[in-house]
Amino acid sequence: MKRNVLLLPLLIFLLIAAALLWQLARNAEGDDPTNLESALTGKPVLLNVWATWCPTCRAEHQYLNQLSAQGIRVVGLNYKDDRAKAVAWLKELGNPYALSLSDSDGMLGLDLGVYGAPETFLIDGRGIIRYRHAGDLNARVWESELKPLWDRYSREAAQ
Repeated sequence: MKRNVLLLPLLIFLLIAAALLWQLARNAEGDDPTNLESALTGKPVLLNVWATWCPTCRAEHQYLNQLSAQGIRVVGLNYKDDRAKAVAWLKELGNPYALSLSDSDGMLGLDLGVYGAPETFLIDGRGIIRYRHAGDLNARVWESELKPLWDRYSREAAQ
């Protein structure tokens, strides 16, 4: 069991790296893929688990847009949801995600130990999950719980 927990950050990193490569391949005929900034490498990132069927996710979404506008890197994991509905939802409410992953069957969420949406994970620049928050991410949670850790791991990544 302990061994599986140690392998989880590697699994998450590999899944997100595969998604980035897939996005680069999709983008090959459009914009210059060299202009795409990596969503994970070297700096901390928030992994936000969300769904269109989740009313609390809707409540936190505007705050995620604000964090993204401030330069906080957020990756979205659309959990047990219809991808078309998710895309429409992001078009309507704004897309705070540097990368948006689809977990329609909930298997990645299961690997992460997700209880339900929303949940937010702080992942450091090496791909290690440093913190998990169940529930909506709002200004109080950000300032008291996540921002101090974000600042710490941002400083470590800069060294």
